[in-house]
Amino acid sequence: MLQLLNNITHRDLRVVTERGARWGDDVMSAPATPDEFRRLQAHYPIVFKPDGQGSFLPVVLFGLQEGQNLFLSEAGWDADYLPLSMQRLSFSIGLAEDEMRMMVDMASPRISDGAAGEAVFLPHGGTTEFIENANAVLRALHEGLQAMPDFVQTLQAHGLLESFVLEVQHPDGSRGQLQGFYVIHEERLAALDAATVALLHQADYLQPIYMAIASLSNFSRLISRHLARAS
Repeated sequence: MLQLLNNITHRDLRVVTERGARWGDDVMSAPATPDEFRRLQAHYPIVFKPDGQGSFLPVVLFGLQEGQNLFLSEAGWDADYLPLSMQRLSFSIGLAEDEMRMMVDMASPRISDGAAGEAVFLPHGGTTEFIENANAVLRALHEGLQAMPDFVQTLQAHGLLESFVLEVQHPDGSRGQLQGFYVIHEERLAALDAATVALLHQADYLQPIYMAIASLSNFSRLISRHLARAS
């Protein structure tokens, strides 16, 4: 239930910032923007998910099956950086009178009217540092999402996305598969002519491309986390 955030209706609103399954963090993946790839690649595999409309959405993987987040622990989230799409919860951007406005999801498990969580508004109605930071996250996420279609279309135009299947062998001999995602096709990238590479560089696409490739080394650590949970 999305509502336009305001300091009258939501004057006592608080938002829980802890991380855990009870707060809705038990998800396998989250959308990622190319601007984030450099920070994300240190922790998570960056892959591309078909959007059902002929295009793709970059996502980071937290697990190898639906509802599994291998970065959740008793202490919270076991990584130094959270994707903006996770940081922004339980807020989103909406349009009101042709202007971008901050919306709040009142159905989110993070919403609290009690003493728990971070206050959204000050007693006299001003905004808190918490909500100012949340607003900055939303702006960065919005800008990244606005730029993303051109990035993805460029990858598709040059045939730089390929499907892949990841097989995981369990200690008992059984096997599991991760499929339905795409990664950067390294051979086609290496075969691009100098003019095309120059255009990618000019568009600031080369860095996120190489960051996405580098991020795939995180699959080994993700598998290790998965097997540790399964044992």
